[in-house]
Amino acid sequence: MFTVTLLTDPSAPTLDATTVEALRNGWGGGAAKWLARGVAAEFDLPERPDNLWQIWEDMQARAIDVVIQPSDDRRRKMLLADMDSTMIGQECIDELAAEAGVGEKVAGITARAMNGELDFDGALTERVGLLADLDEAVIARVLAERITYTAGGDVLIATMRAQGGHAALVSGGFTAFTSHVAAHLGFDEHRANTLGIENGRLTGRVVLPILGREAKIAALHEITERLGLSPRDVIAVGDGANDLGMLGIAGTGVALHAKPSVQKECDIRINHGDLTALLYIQGYAADDFATPAR
Repeated sequence: MFTVTLLTDPSAPTLDATTVEALRNGWGGGAAKWLARGVAAEFDLPERPDNLWQIWEDMQARAIDVVIQPSDDRRRKMLLADMDSTMIGQECIDELAAEAGVGEKVAGITARAMNGELDFDGALTERVGLLADLDEAVIARVLAERITYTAGGDVLIATMRAQGGHAALVSGGFTAFTSHVAAHLGFDEHRANTLGIENGRLTGRVVLPILGREAKIAALHEITERLGLSPRDVIAVGDGANDLGMLGIAGTGVALHAKPSVQKECDIRINHGDLTALLYIQGYAADDFATPAR
């Protein structure tokens, strides 16, 4: 048995009963259930439809995401999340580069690296090198003035933790940012790269070893083993090529507003919903959502 989840942007809902019923009827599904009126609905199917991706394309044009998963055991016990362009709306290194006057050059390298066109470690080393001699006080300014949080992130974490789940932030970015983001959103732990800083200024080097694609996979295995869980118990979310490893190993791997090369490798693609989509696809209704502590 499979479950189909239809969802859209909660801030501009476009999902109506006619659309849900038309797709349910066309695929011969069971009774539809609203998880949040106008935002998310689900129904069961006896088998995975052959025309899924054709329908997916049609629904994308209407700002609706379509996800199909096996119905059994959809709820996960651990969240493993990327930070840049996933839990927050920016790439932190691009924002630092903008402050250093090399924003356009660094952003171009970042875009190519996240789409899998460049080696992650080499691209990170090159970009950080362009930040040499930047005052470390810029980090606090970027956090205060340039960083925004992706909608639904705090609700996602609060709800999963309320159900006994564990939340880990694993980033190819920097601990100077993950420490702040993790604390703000309620993550249980975080891992990231460390920027070299001496005498109050960036050295232009990353403290080795560099945390990239393989380190995210290692984090998934290390944390689940420590908690007595398996990779199947994990829902992972990311947007870049360095996230593909953990997305492929996790029980549920979600490409959130992801780069084209990443979407091609993932069956679960969220392009319109926010981070609460990760709750809807686990079968949570909006009434089940926990209120973030503040």
